[in-house]
Amino acid sequence: MKNILTNLALLLFVTIGTAQSINTQKLDSLFMLLEQNDKFMGSIAISQNQKTIYEKTIGFTDLENNIKATSNSKYRIGSISKMFTASLIFDAIENGKLELGQSIEKFFPNVKNSNEITIENLLNHSSGIHDFTRDDDYSTWDTIPQSKEKMIERISNGESEFSPNEKSDYSNSNYVLLTFILEEVYNKPFSKILDKRIVKPLKLKNTYYGARTNISENETYSYSYLGKWKKKSETDMSIPQGAGAIISNPKDLNVFVEQLFLGNIVSKKSLEKMKTIKNGYGMGLFQFPYNGKVSYGHTGGIDGFQSVTSYFEKDKLAISLTSNGVNYDKNKILLATLAAYYKDTFELPNFDRIELKSEDLDKFLGTYSSEEIPPKIAVTKEGSTLFAQATGQGAFPLEPTSENIFTFDQAGVKIEFNPSDKTMILYQGGGEFKFKMN
Repeated sequence: MKNILTNLALLLFVTIGTAQSINTQKLDSLFMLLEQNDKFMGSIAISQNQKTIYEKTIGFTDLENNIKATSNSKYRIGSISKMFTASLIFDAIENGKLELGQSIEKFFPNVKNSNEITIENLLNHSSGIHDFTRDDDYSTWDTIPQSKEKMIERISNGESEFSPNEKSDYSNSNYVLLTFILEEVYNKPFSKILDKRIVKPLKLKNTYYGARTNISENETYSYSYLGKWKKKSETDMSIPQGAGAIISNPKDLNVFVEQLFLGNIVSKKSLEKMKTIKNGYGMGLFQFPYNGKVSYGHTGGIDGFQSVTSYFEKDKLAISLTSNGVNYDKNKILLATLAAYYKDTFELPNFDRIELKSEDLDKFLGTYSSEEIPPKIAVTKEGSTLFAQATGQGAFPLEPTSENIFTFDQAGVKIEFNPSDKTMILYQGGGEFKFKMN
């Protein structure tokens, strides 16, 4: 759930135009390059007017046993789960089981400010409830099964970040609590509610509440790239609940988001409420605007899985991406995919790299600090691979494009070293920051 260097928020961009046929040949070339250069493992699907017009899957479900992924492979979708949970909440409201403005006090009397926090506050992250995934000790228990009572206790013990409605801040705790509310009003496990009210009616064959990864069921392990793909540990699904425990794939996600916007899951009135943006948040939805167009959807990340689903109402266009290994900027993949759809031009990436020996890296090693931004960056090596690690973050591999220039494509990072004066320049997001070795 945590990112490596900075918040890799996925902004979906789309150019104005009318699609006639998608440039599948160029997209196929893109995914071939990504696979050949260990940049991406996962699946993507584009649907227009409820018909799949392009899909592609690359990589492995189980790299260690050389099991290739297929179009039926399933991925943990992380926080896209919140779209499902929010839809179930509005469905419960429409069925008279909940009210948007009711407080959560009767469900969770020990949660701070529970008498003031409403269902709506949970949905649009305006509750002030602390996000347990930010706790310092989270990584010590995230793979261990947790009971409902223990999760409520953990959330209740957290200090309130702000008063309800004062502002908004993303918190997984909100949607874990919404999960337990649904279970109480229906007197059923969340998995059964999800199955009965969304999965079966929409005939989603690859979507369900997750458990321990089962490769025999076409589920995938996840990986991070540290000079080579390395399997990630698995968050126990008793922890994220409806905030991040659902498994799916792009074709199912496209069906889900299409049917949501067609009014076949909740009413159009409820959908409009879900789409209402307050302090940057809708209710289970994010808004991705560009050049007069707007799409709605959500992003997700858990362990090594990253995903996104989005829907452009005017064009009746759905695009979903699920991945179990990312070593490239996903936004660039989405940009290229949409450019292929809208007949826009896009450049295929150049992954040309040079080979450096381990001793060639010694001149770069050390800890660097900047007067422009606070984090220090430690530069280390493992064999012939250079690594950088910002304060409080995980280490990430750097790939050499020349003798002194290295990149980390996943975050759009370029670092240019100048060993003669022991400095380096970090380029990211249009910024340029000078660092000096301590």
